[in-house]
Amino acid sequence: MNGKLIHPSAHLFLPAENRRVTDMGEAHTALARTTDLCIGAHQDDIEIMAYGPIAACYSDATRHFTGVTVTDGGGSPRTGIYAHYTDDQMKAIRIEEQNQAAWIGRYAAQVNLAYPSGEVKDPHNRALIEELKTIIQAAAPQVVYTHNLFDKHDTHVAVALRVITAIRELPAPARPRLIGMEVWRALDWLADADKVVHDTAPHPNLSAALLGVYDSQITGGKRYDLASQGRRLANATFFASHDVDDVESASFGVDMSALVAGECGSCKAAADAAAFVEGHIAAFQADVLARMARF
Repeated sequence: MNGKLIHPSAHLFLPAENRRVTDMGEAHTALARTTDLCIGAHQDDIEIMAYGPIAACYSDATRHFTGVTVTDGGGSPRTGIYAHYTDDQMKAIRIEEQNQAAWIGRYAAQVNLAYPSGEVKDPHNRALIEELKTIIQAAAPQVVYTHNLFDKHDTHVAVALRVITAIRELPAPARPRLIGMEVWRALDWLADADKVVHDTAPHPNLSAALLGVYDSQITGGKRYDLASQGRRLANATFFASHDVDDVESASFGVDMSALVAGECGSCKAAADAAAFVEGHIAAFQADVLARMARF
């Protein structure tokens, strides 16, 4: 596996070696160790949505986590000491923060693809899909985590659709399980049977450290660290109304593997994704109406 990443500022960070490389061939060993791969749109999305898998890999010598951050960090909101930073300065800071998180979390690798958001959202741009295919094949993970299709952030949904297409276009034996995770919209409304529950209670110090490195966001006016912790605590407590909590902190995902099981590549990916979303929303509506009708 050789090849330069497409964007000039794109690179792979290898935490165990504390170095950056721009040729995927130089990261072959690190990528090949991967069991759990998370593909997020922005810096800190990985740590918000996939802390459960990160913590599981941190504690298990047989599992290894790799992160892929798709965008370049441009357009970030900023206040305080960052209020007068240029977009290029913010990009550099956000990528450095992402790499620091990868080092703290002992990731096998952190891939920073540095796409402008506009390219990610362009349905005719195939570059990201091709790069994702190469990365997923090189890592050969058991599970891929990405944004869920119910998310309310446009770039998140676009990334999820690109991931679905990329995996669908791989040979069937190379397609990993695909889980959509929470960031800009929670998944507590899903039927319990459809929730993939991740225990986020282990290593609370690690959880705090991973999100704490994003000073540009926290000081810049977005307390993602507190918001993520609060959602996880709420998920655990409000998961079951008549049972004691199984875990103290939890994040929810939704299994999207059915969307990558087809043989037609990208030809029906968008249509299948729409049907997937409609099915879950219809099930939620039916559940609410049925409960009302009982009383």
